[in-house]
Amino acid sequence: MSFNRRKFLSLVSLSGLGVGVLHHQAQSQEPIQERLDSRTQIPDSALSHLRFVAVGDVGTGKRPQFKVAQAMMAYCKQYPFSLVWLVGDNIYNSGDIHRVKNVFEKPYNDLLQNGVTFHAVLGNHDIRSNEGKDQLRYPGYNMLGRYYTFGDELAQFFALDTNPGNHWTAQLEWLEQALSRSQATWKIVLGHHNIYSSGWHGAFQHLVESWGPLMGHVPSHSMLLKQLPPLFNKYGVQLYINGHEHHYERTQPIRGTTYLTCGIGGAKLRPCHSSAWTAFATSQFGFAALEVFKDKLSIQGIGVDGNCFDQGIVRQASEV
Repeated sequence: MSFNRRKFLSLVSLSGLGVGVLHHQAQSQEPIQERLDSRTQIPDSALSHLRFVAVGDVGTGKRPQFKVAQAMMAYCKQYPFSLVWLVGDNIYNSGDIHRVKNVFEKPYNDLLQNGVTFHAVLGNHDIRSNEGKDQLRYPGYNMLGRYYTFGDELAQFFALDTNPGNHWTAQLEWLEQALSRSQATWKIVLGHHNIYSSGWHGAFQHLVESWGPLMGHVPSHSMLLKQLPPLFNKYGVQLYINGHEHHYERTQPIRGTTYLTCGIGGAKLRPCHSSAWTAFATSQFGFAALEVFKDKLSIQGIGVDGNCFDQGIVRQASEV
């Protein structure tokens, strides 16, 4: 079957509900709205397989980002995909949208010309300019809101803004409602910040959490992030993808959820180690390539040399 799902992810106008179409749901002051792409026509076979790429911490405009982008294009020629997820820190150092040509349009020109659609979430660097609102409006990032979801019967994506802020209460309510309504075989959540990781932020966060009670407080952002895994467990989220840590790490399933860190898209790398729940970790530039089937989800780490440096399989809970 063809792996070309370009129309599968193109975004246009509202339409009526129907069979075999892609549903988009964006955050709103009103109840969750079902939005359909009137140009989407998904062949039956498309519901059995999806390939996509995820990468974070990309937006430097420097040589490593271009090398990763070139590797992504080379991979696309061999293993066609039509979706890339940017998991935050899309524009260094302060999210200035005026840099978008140098840190997005130029590095990924070949992929964009090849019809690949990008979707993004906001990182901590992205909200330093106008709270990230300019990126939310930028059409190339295809952000349907500060947090949003879309998918089909095979896989549904839930994109979050994991930065601290007054949107968290509404976002958590929205996420629980969206997860509870999802009928997708695979539920994949994406956010910038790490929940489980063995890099600089993970180690630092654990230290601060240890000191917090002695100092009379616990970091509020850490507490916000800790609200996510219970929802993942309750509604069967199989995969959480993040950046923020400048290394690659894939965990063993933790209460049913695999955590994938892929902040290796261009920013300066940082060292990492392995934790008890780490399946694989490394510090090298590259990206994550994922293939979704009805019975399994394949994760590969691909380096700038095109070689696969990690490979793992996530299976449905009933088959583990």
